[in-house]
Amino acid sequence: MIPMQIIAHIRSDFPTKFGIPRQSGLVEELKATVVFEPEYRNPDALRGLEEFSHIWLIWQFSQAVRETWSPTVRPPRLGGNARMGVFATRSPFRPNPIGLSCVKLEGIEKDPRLGHVLVVSGADLMDGTPILDIKPYLPYADAHPEASGGFTGNVGGKVLEVDFPQNLLDKVPEDKREALLGVLSRDPRPSYQHDPNRVYGMAFAGLEVGFSVDGDRLTVRTVERKE
Repeated sequence: MIPMQIIAHIRSDFPTKFGIPRQSGLVEELKATVVFEPEYRNPDALRGLEEFSHIWLIWQFSQAVRETWSPTVRPPRLGGNARMGVFATRSPFRPNPIGLSCVKLEGIEKDPRLGHVLVVSGADLMDGTPILDIKPYLPYADAHPEASGGFTGNVGGKVLEVDFPQNLLDKVPEDKREALLGVLSRDPRPSYQHDPNRVYGMAFAGLEVGFSVDGDRLTVRTVERKE
């Protein structure tokens, strides 16, 4: 076994997996905070990081830890019917449940109780996700605009039109509205569900948001504060 240390946890607006963007960077308005464990709250470890615009977060799929693994998985993007090799996907069900996310570093702040924390945007992590490592993003080496996307095609560019009635939008804190609209526009539903009459519920920032999708249009039905 290779020893690994949890160096931090992320604080985000997603208490559950449902609704989290399928990849990092798709919803830039999403803000999250990386909070270090006490033994790693040494500001010297962050020296120079402020010079980078983006960072890599290496983290654990803490809700998908299993004792066994399968060489093939069913990617939701393919409707849940076709099997692909696990190493050709970003499925959480892997021999080692490790995730990788590129996020924008908005700033480094000093919290009087938590020490220095990282404020990031575009994260695709559930609240409380363990962070195993942080590395700077290097544009000259990490960016490959000519790369092919395999079976995922050009799915990253598709967005839905969001109908959000004003009386419901008023229930959302102003500083969370753009992020919520961005999440909804990316279609939070499982890729293989297309029932226009079904109302889905998504937890976000202390709210329960009910919505339905018909074609390329998402309509928000309810917004309630969670107790």
